[in-house]
Amino acid sequence: MLKRYQVLLENWQADYISGVANRNDLSFSEAVRIFLCEGMVCIISNLHPEYKPNINKKKLGSMAGRATDSTTSQVEKHDFTSKLYFEARKAVEYRSSKIEKKK
Repeated sequence: MLKRYQVLLENWQADYISGVANRNDLSFSEAVRIFLCEGMVCIISNLHPEYKPNINKKKLGSMAGRATDSTTSQVEKHDFTSKLYFEARKAVEYRSSKIEKKK
């Protein structure tokens, strides 16, 4: 389920995300969600080295490369996005459980 938020971005951030979205036939919002998920997986993996996502930095790079390749099918691109969302959600749930244990 999607929720609407207003987010203020620096011009350079908006320009970059807009360019990525346009080159890859994505909405601006979808591109923002993808960048957020990639960041969540990477940051949580760095904060908790014991956490091992099924998508490591190398695989993230490979998936990003394939997703931006014009020869990759829309179905395959959607599959990459779904995997990324799933891994980001698992990482967030892991981090949340660690925070709750500290309380």
